[in-house]
Amino acid sequence: MEKIWLEKSYPSDVPFEIDADKYPSIVAMFTKYSTQFSEKTAFINMGASISYEELAIQAQAFAAYLQQDLGLEKGDKFAIMVPNCLQYPIALFGALLAGLTVVNVNPLYTARELEHQLKDSETKAMLIIENFAQTLEKVIDKTPVKHVIMTSLGDRLGLVKGTVVNCVVKYVKKMVPAFNLPNAVRFNSALTKGMKLNLSPVELCGDDLAFLQYTGGTTGLSKGAMLTHRNMVANLQQAKAAICPLLEEGKELVVTALPLYHIFALTANCLTFFTMGGTNLLITNPRDMPNFVKELSKYPFTAITGVNTLFNGLLNTPGFNELNFSTLKMSLGGGMAVQRPVAELWQKITGTRLLEGYGLTECAPLVTLSPHNLVAYDGSIGIPASSTDVKIIRDDGSEADIGESGEMCVKGPQVMLGYYNCPEATAEVLKDGWFATGDIAMMNDKGCFTIVDRKKDMIIVSGFNVYPNEIEEVLAMHDGVLESAAIGVPHEVSGEVVKVFVVSKSDDLTEESLIKHCRENLTNYKVPKLVEFRQELPKTNVGKILRRELR
Repeated sequence: MEKIWLEKSYPSDVPFEIDADKYPSIVAMFTKYSTQFSEKTAFINMGASISYEELAIQAQAFAAYLQQDLGLEKGDKFAIMVPNCLQYPIALFGALLAGLTVVNVNPLYTARELEHQLKDSETKAMLIIENFAQTLEKVIDKTPVKHVIMTSLGDRLGLVKGTVVNCVVKYVKKMVPAFNLPNAVRFNSALTKGMKLNLSPVELCGDDLAFLQYTGGTTGLSKGAMLTHRNMVANLQQAKAAICPLLEEGKELVVTALPLYHIFALTANCLTFFTMGGTNLLITNPRDMPNFVKELSKYPFTAITGVNTLFNGLLNTPGFNELNFSTLKMSLGGGMAVQRPVAELWQKITGTRLLEGYGLTECAPLVTLSPHNLVAYDGSIGIPASSTDVKIIRDDGSEADIGESGEMCVKGPQVMLGYYNCPEATAEVLKDGWFATGDIAMMNDKGCFTIVDRKKDMIIVSGFNVYPNEIEEVLAMHDGVLESAAIGVPHEVSGEVVKVFVVSKSDDLTEESLIKHCRENLTNYKVPKLVEFRQELPKTNVGKILRRELR
């Protein structure tokens, strides 16, 4: 597309280009802003808070512990497997200060999923919340993990409140299954020890790996997207360029309900608002909507991010429409398509337009975002972020015209290096710097893009990617399954749910046994909600199952 023409579609207060090399690393940004905003509150969780200065001190202590006590070196992989709590930013920035590569892990992973990610990423050490330590115990001997740091939910809430929270979680709600990891070190003990150690500064550059962020890519098993410090610094500059006209430095409080281990919240909330001197209000359990709304009532929040299901859930929770929205400046939806009825009701109740963005793990994640000055939902995913080129490609490889659909391809400083130890998978999606998204899109005459369909078979459940290959592999592990296929079907709440088609080896196979088997091997959002038994499945002439026909 013509760059001069595209620039005309940008709001006048959004730069067309950003400086991807403004900072050599996330650590340089962290050092700058933790000093600049030292007295401001960085994160709040369950009534406890931590200032920028306190975070910097604790992150440095944690980094010193990782480096000096555990002997971890620049480039080693460090996994974080905790929900939204104050331990997350301390561990995140601590690991980065030590020069490590962060591997974010979903705490709800099954043993099979966890084993794959820890082995594939070559993780040497990790932080895990004790609620899920039993899962790690089952697989740790099969992984390269040598050091485990254990935390409890209330560990950074203060002595009295933290003790109460930990007792309730463990003994009242019984949310901590018995486990045996005898060599694990407690998080607070690691911090205490780190306070007495000196951190040796690590020289980092833009090409160093900041994150191995796991995704299925466009197909197949989970792969680690290699996101460099430059990728992340660039995307933070791009995100700030797009939303800064709506916000004021040092005066924002963003509601962070999406998990920080997900690239959306990691970049859009944790990192972006940190560089603005903002406060992240961490919601540990957003599924508990009544308590979520109660928490919102305590704070003059100015921004909120989420997926369509989260916004819809809030809108349908008693008390939400009675909240004070006078301070709310920005609502941002991503991860899955925002539905028009949800966007329109959100704007009616809160008085703010629900901005819709589009991104991928492989792009750190921001690719496009609705212009901040649009007055109403328009169904598009907006315009490309600063310094981002987007083109629509026909099946024959030629570039599509305005209004014509084709595969969306992205080029920019936020595009990943590739998939970790997966050169073939990388070559499939990265060509001459262009990343093939697998999404079918079109551009209108105003420069805005709309997602039309997905070229690949990926399923999106409440903003999380689900890959049919993985579901089918788990089904194949069941003795009664001959062959299977997984697809996504529309769902009014989660956008899509997983449906599987199964050819059984005998009439004894039941839907209940299949679902139970899947629950033992898959995170909840990946578990099929619908099962259909068939005598045979449609196939190509070479025997490949045709998921598209099943859809």
